[in-house]
Amino acid sequence: MKGLLAYLGLRAGAGLVGLLPKGVVRSLGSLSGRVWHRFDGRRSEMAGRHMRRVMGTEGEGQSLPVMESYGRYFAEALWIRARRIPEMLDETVVDGLERIIEARDRGRGMIYALPHMGNWEVAAPVADREGVPVVAVAEVLANRRITDWFTSMRAECGIEIVLATGRVEVMRKLEAALADNKAVALPSDRDLKGKGVEVDFFGEKTTLPPGPATLAIRTGAPLFPVGTYFEDGGYRVVIKPEIPVPDVEPRGDQVRIMTQALASEFESIIRVAPVQWHVVVPNWPSDRETS
Repeated sequence: MKGLLAYLGLRAGAGLVGLLPKGVVRSLGSLSGRVWHRFDGRRSEMAGRHMRRVMGTEGEGQSLPVMESYGRYFAEALWIRARRIPEMLDETVVDGLERIIEARDRGRGMIYALPHMGNWEVAAPVADREGVPVVAVAEVLANRRITDWFTSMRAECGIEIVLATGRVEVMRKLEAALADNKAVALPSDRDLKGKGVEVDFFGEKTTLPPGPATLAIRTGAPLFPVGTYFEDGGYRVVIKPEIPVPDVEPRGDQVRIMTQALASEFESIIRVAPVQWHVVVPNWPSDRETS
């Protein structure tokens, strides 16, 4: 019963948000972020820790802008509808679009590795407009009704969702998508299980998921780091140059080298607009020790 009520409440909330003008939604999202910052000290402190890593002493006091930006993302995620995609695209500037087109024409699919920046789901309509369908992985939530609703909403916006029901099954589906010349989008700045590839990230050791590099090596699909930003009331999407597969053996060394290269690219993407980096949970071993 609780699950049904949660589902109905979320649907009702999304319906109400969907009726509001865009400017009101963004303001409401920022306000929600300020409230969240006020009452969730643990996540606010974690956001502050991450900003100090990225910005040094300038990161002091930057947890509030992070939470406001994250609130905007959540509000937009509830507001977006398929009919609004053309409007969003009109407000989006894309750097490196030629890389998507070249990869599309090579016909091996492509992989987008993204940090949780701005509204990262904007990258999907950009690719879809160029004839490249986008596939993304999502967790199966405890409330299956919410999972199914989320999946259908993203499908309307041009994102095919593969549910994370098992590593082998997911990899097979993603490999099949690449074989069909689709794009696989993987937010890759968090290693949820802490068992990924060790990298140096903002001057401290942590782990990042091996999936993007592993997929690129196994399929020959190019791996592009991608950044997405809120900018001037709209969005900017930056497609960085492909991370090459190194000519080394064994494969584990290839994955390690590519994942470290990805971490370095993420650093440069995040430093452009640090407070738009929406990671407010432990992301380094030392975070988990103090959280």
